[in-house]
Amino acid sequence: MVRFSLAWMFAVAVFASSVFADPARFERLFDGRTMRVDYFHTGGKGTEIVALDQIVNDGAWPGSTTQLIDSSKPGEYFFEVTDVASGELVYSRGFSSIFGEWVTTPESKEEHRTFHESLRFPWPKGKVKVVLRKRGEDRTSFREVWTTTIDPSSRFVNSAALPLKPNVTAILENGPSSSKVDLALIAEGYTAGEMEKFRADARRLTDALFRVEPFKSRKGDFNVWAVESVSGMTGVHQPRTGEPRRTPVSAVYNAFDSERYVLTFDNKAMRDVASAAPYEFVEILVNEAQYGGGGIYNFQATTCVDSGFTEYVFVHEFGHHFAGLADEYYTSDVAYETGKSDIPEPWEPNITAMRDPAKLKWKDLVTSGTPLPTPWPKEEYEKHSAAVQKTRRELRATGAPESEMDALFREELLWDSKLLSSFAHAGKVGAFEGAGYEAKGLYRPQADCMMFTRDDVGFCRVCSRAIENVIEMYVK
Repeated sequence: MVRFSLAWMFAVAVFASSVFADPARFERLFDGRTMRVDYFHTGGKGTEIVALDQIVNDGAWPGSTTQLIDSSKPGEYFFEVTDVASGELVYSRGFSSIFGEWVTTPESKEEHRTFHESLRFPWPKGKVKVVLRKRGEDRTSFREVWTTTIDPSSRFVNSAALPLKPNVTAILENGPSSSKVDLALIAEGYTAGEMEKFRADARRLTDALFRVEPFKSRKGDFNVWAVESVSGMTGVHQPRTGEPRRTPVSAVYNAFDSERYVLTFDNKAMRDVASAAPYEFVEILVNEAQYGGGGIYNFQATTCVDSGFTEYVFVHEFGHHFAGLADEYYTSDVAYETGKSDIPEPWEPNITAMRDPAKLKWKDLVTSGTPLPTPWPKEEYEKHSAAVQKTRRELRATGAPESEMDALFREELLWDSKLLSSFAHAGKVGAFEGAGYEAKGLYRPQADCMMFTRDDVGFCRVCSRAIENVIEMYVK
């Protein structure tokens, strides 16, 4: 199949959305609230089952009233909402999920598990058909995994607003939600007496986000809300080392048995808490010093708040959540199965299998005269990274303080920055082998990027363009 550039794909998406860019159409089809369809996603051993949980009112609709269709179809999953009476497609979005990650782990071949997920879209005035599709093995096609018809007037649809909600503080407010990107920052592991710390953390991390391009130039297109969910104890559950804890949205370290991977598996709790604010995107601020975080496209992001690298983690994980950016690193330990011999073209905008260099999906950004694949000091980098990972595992095994881990990361940053900025193709867009947890067969756009290292280099040009494209989807 012919691969098109991201710029072309975005042009198509903008055209498709502009077809439905009549605000009167929104008022005709929707009533201004948000419908949240909660469901259980079960699978393992080659099976996949989706079952409805509940349909609830998730507050006022916070999104665009014109950009309702995403024809670029990003994410592992994609859902469409169709008006039953007219057959008209009225809303669509892509997303990824914990289930989608879990099925790439060895455990999924031996066990069954159930995860909770949600679809959010404007509350329809009439009956709608919702179809959930999953990306195929070829990474370009989709297959239907679930469909349901919803009558908003049904007694099985709960239209009541959530009565008790946490306090919300505006960290950044630039205008109405319908023309802004709304980000909710959720307090996790903060006691009532620590809410001032949470607000300070939220301001600090918001500032960190808008120091990095392209967010810096687009700061006026964002609203940021601090959702003050109160915990009974400081900190969150850490299965390997910490005291057991129960917190408002159940964020936890050690997701998929990866000590640094922080997620909440309690989607319903997260959604209920987040709905206190108008939001399209969520990042959970975990009141811990241990390095960790996570980010899943159009679902959730998390970050520790007191690590020496918190600001980096916050922005890096938001890149996953907001723009579907892939991890470009490949030498760290991960829970997923890697080392495949025949890797299909990824959907993520910033990594590629590059079957044909002439059709590279960021070809228009490649620096003139740059060879594809692009040479870089790969062997030297891998040797040093292996030594760092060995030391990192030893520090964790001995229970070393976080200050020692921070010191290791600072040393790594200095070494990586020097290596990756001082060779022939440094700073140029090309195709550098080693990305997406794979040492061979996947390529990243530039030698260095904050999706690859902790270096102070910001996002590469391809990642930056992907972020800009998502912003445009929410501000018109």
